[in-house]
Amino acid sequence: MFSSERLKGIDVFVSVADLGSFTAAAERLHLSISAVSKSIARLEARLGARLFNRTTRRMALTEAGQTFYRTCTAVLCDLEQVELALGAEQGEPHGHLRIDLPASYGRLHVLPLILDFVKQHPRLLPHVSFSDRFVDPVQDGIDIVVRIGGADAWPAALAHRYIGAQRMIFCAAPAYLARQGVPQSADDLDHHHCVGYGQNDGLVGPWYFKGRQPGEMERRIMHPHIAVGDGEGEVMAALAGLGIAQLPTWLVATHVASGALVEVLPDLATDGQPMNLVWLRSRESLPKVSVLVDYLGERLTSVGVNRPVGAGLPASF
Repeated sequence: MFSSERLKGIDVFVSVADLGSFTAAAERLHLSISAVSKSIARLEARLGARLFNRTTRRMALTEAGQTFYRTCTAVLCDLEQVELALGAEQGEPHGHLRIDLPASYGRLHVLPLILDFVKQHPRLLPHVSFSDRFVDPVQDGIDIVVRIGGADAWPAALAHRYIGAQRMIFCAAPAYLARQGVPQSADDLDHHHCVGYGQNDGLVGPWYFKGRQPGEMERRIMHPHIAVGDGEGEVMAALAGLGIAQLPTWLVATHVASGALVEVLPDLATDGQPMNLVWLRSRESLPKVSVLVDYLGERLTSVGVNRPVGAGLPASF
């Protein structure tokens, strides 16, 4: 038979897991640090498993803790949906919300919007993570995901909104071009230093060039002078004059506008991967999901898509 004892401590556990410390969780829940610590201890004793690895700086979930966290957030999600059905939320976004963003694009373009949104809705408790790896919102229990690159066929459990396609350009620092010359064709790049994207498996991401036929794309494996596994790191390498890089306009537009980077081979610039706002369809009736999706969707698409860097205001993607 189900016992109400099983529900005790779940909110405390989730808060500690989200915030990474007893102190932050105590402040959020208006409890003493001692009360939070005792609640976690009782929960671990009841479960017979250690839920956190404790360090001097942060509380990290154990493998058992990660499993229990996914279950707890699913339970809390179900409770929230029941509350919604009973009219408890009255249309005001509030409660826990998990959001995952691409590292560079998320920090530069999405997180500022989320921070403004949270100021407008102080009862919202977002957990924002950054990753460039594939995430499964259903499996990982993530409410809203922003991703560069989309699925060929979206699962029925997910809803999505297209917010643009990143435009990829070739660029380099003026000092590098003065030293090595300006390439006039794709073949010229074989005689230049290139800044590449270094993948976690040790390989280097390919470069793409606009083909001769409409819609045609040429894929080429480059041999970079330096490979960096982060977009912002690639920008730093290009700014340092280490070579030519292929980068999205949302990442380099301000540098091109200031003259710190110069676009080369503009005829070979390509429309890169699609950018999508993705959310769990089962949770889209919750105001905290639907209102934020609309807020992000309107603002991320309103800045324009695939606008050439040199034309008017800098493009965001």
